[in-house]
Amino acid sequence: MIRVEVVLAWADRVNARVLELPEPSTVAEAVAAAALPGSEQCVAYAVHGVVAPPQQALQEGDRVELLRPLLADPKDNRRRRARGG
Repeated sequence: MIRVEVVLAWADRVNARVLELPEPSTVAEAVAAAALPGSEQCVAYAVHGVVAPPQQALQEGDRVELLRPLLADPKDNRRRRARGG
């Protein structure tokens, strides 16, 4: 068994679950087992901040982060701030 954490962060809250999964388990299996509300809106995953494919095998202590789509383009936001708007 391995112990992993699955996390989904929103602007005002964080949903997280610590799971014990059989070895070997994948990112997709951990996400499915966590069943966090809102996870269906996620477009990608990361393990310790590095983008990971769903079939990536997990190791003891891994933190799986569910990544939501961007609401605004960061470059556009910087340009808007630079223009003073």
